[in-house]
Amino acid sequence: MIEVNRQGEVWVFAEAEAGKLSDVPLELLSKGRQLADELSVPLGAVLLGGDQIADLTGGLIARGADKVYVVSDAKLDHYQTTPYTKVICDLIEEYKPQIMMYGATPIGRDLAPTVASAAKCGLTADCTDLQIGDHKPPGSDTVHENLLFQIRPAFGGNIIATIVNYDRWPQMATVREGVMVMPEADESRSGEVISRQANLDDVELPLEIIESVRREKKVNLKGARIIVAGGAGVGSKDNFQQIHELARCLGAEIGGSRAAVDLGYVGHDHQVGQTGTTVRPALYIACGISGAVQHCAGMQEAGKILAINNDPDAPIFQVAHMGIVGDMNIVIPKLIKAIRSGAQ
Repeated sequence: MIEVNRQGEVWVFAEAEAGKLSDVPLELLSKGRQLADELSVPLGAVLLGGDQIADLTGGLIARGADKVYVVSDAKLDHYQTTPYTKVICDLIEEYKPQIMMYGATPIGRDLAPTVASAAKCGLTADCTDLQIGDHKPPGSDTVHENLLFQIRPAFGGNIIATIVNYDRWPQMATVREGVMVMPEADESRSGEVISRQANLDDVELPLEIIESVRREKKVNLKGARIIVAGGAGVGSKDNFQQIHELARCLGAEIGGSRAAVDLGYVGHDHQVGQTGTTVRPALYIACGISGAVQHCAGMQEAGKILAINNDPDAPIFQVAHMGIVGDMNIVIPKLIKAIRSGAQ
């Protein structure tokens, strides 16, 4: 734990593997830039890895970082919890940032709580928004100014919780992929690259990595202009073929609610929502999806939302721009016929 440092920087953990940055830290730079400007402090990116990370600093600066803290060491070439935690804790102790953000990736979900435990500070996981605000604890006359409001669904998505940490800094949060908008790269920006030593001579790696195999995602939900998604209301895996057919007609990607994924109607890579992917397509067609908060959190920023559901009181109609009340087994074939007729 470090002392409260009102002049501390805002940091983003710039997760990189195999010499390539993941999308999440780049997305976090857009929110980090906003927070840093509001606090009138620099925005920093923390970049750890082997020799190949030197070429990644320019991309971080182009997307908003004022400073990039680079720590290169052979023991950081592949992610392992122990060395990454030590390096980040050393940096925190030296520079005393007031905010640090991580992507809610497998690496971020392992690293962030380990750092929080070692640094004896708080951490809020899976935030859907981050804001700066003032907080007065109940029964206290003290107003803590310019705290990080860490906003996330709680109790199964039934409420939205705002969490603050006014005395155990840095204030840390993880954010899911796709929640923040990817910033445009501005190659004209300039920034400072700060190289630091890893100081890992006395650190023994608990694992020896023999081979690293990565499976590329075959689904690009974040980049899709149109998504046709199905939920538990589709009824069966066979019925889900109508979702595939409608998607083919529109040149769309296929999405699914968590319920549809759990039922085996569609693979996890297609899952949209709080525990899946956050998307912002031009058109989102929700078929047989009730509209649970967890799902809506991942698609409500779509340009247009068309909901098809046989329940006129389904919550999905509250976020939809257009709605069709009816049996999707009747509605979707008619939509497909109309689309194909128009295409001809």
